Amino acid sequence: MDDTELVEDEPLPPLLVEIRKLWSVFATPERQVVIHKDLDLEVKQGEILSIVGGSGTGKTVLLRQILGLETPARGELLVMGKPREQLSRRGASSRIGMLFQHGALFSAFNVLENIAFPLRELKTLPTSLIREAAMVKLQMVGLKPADAEKMPAELSGGMIKRAALARALVMDPPLLLLDEPTAGLDPDSSDGFVNLLRSLHRDLGLTVIMVTHDLDTLFELSTRIAVLAEQRVIVAGTPREVIAYPHPFIHDFFLGERGQRAMELLREYPFAL
Repeated sequence: MDDTELVEDEPLPPLLVEIRKLWSVFATPERQVVIHKDLDLEVKQGEILSIVGGSGTGKTVLLRQILGLETPARGELLVMGKPREQLSRRGASSRIGMLFQHGALFSAFNVLENIAFPLRELKTLPTSLIREAAMVKLQMVGLKPADAEKMPAELSGGMIKRAALARALVMDPPLLLLDEPTAGLDPDSSDGFVNLLRSLHRDLGLTVIMVTHDLDTLFELSTRIAVLAEQRVIVAGTPREVIAYPHPFIHDFFLGERGQRAMELLREYPFAL
């Protein structure tokens, strides 16, 4: 086996993601726009790290770079101890699951076909096994067997999120990326989805990186929070450590009027203190 190849029985490193001196640069006809400059970040195995920041700070860009959909202009990005480009080249991207903000289900496929899609792309498994694995994940996220044949257009917002989550987990990845997982959900659906994520994190031993602007979701799930501002991570720590950091964005985001109710959750969820 090539020493750059990641295999499923290889032990996971304590740091699942290591980012060093990362630059993200986008070119426009008029100029180059620097989104990230010398950004450093570590994600520990088993934690739920939430990324917050103002508009244009590159939160989703960072997720897409970890996933391999975009390439940083410079810097080092290690995923599970391997340079990200090696992880992609060796076909080990199945070790990272991604829940996109709006689900990104294929409209022409039914729910079960959507969930099974990553397994079918392997072209190595029998159809019966693929269907069985997809049905297991469908029920794991709280959907019913009868939902398997439904088309995306027939689903509620909460069901779309659950189907997309099942697809993200169908390869049993140790690392799960979430982009605004509760965006667009009503309060009851949001609470149910947060409870589901908490259970899956615990039961599957997942490491989770989440981008969210929803303070309820942030405080209920986060082990640590990383704040993007000034083109870098200005602070990363527990919610209490982050809130205590003196910065205008942190004050406005966490201590403004909309943050007061969510702050009460710190008393209810001591793991986030």
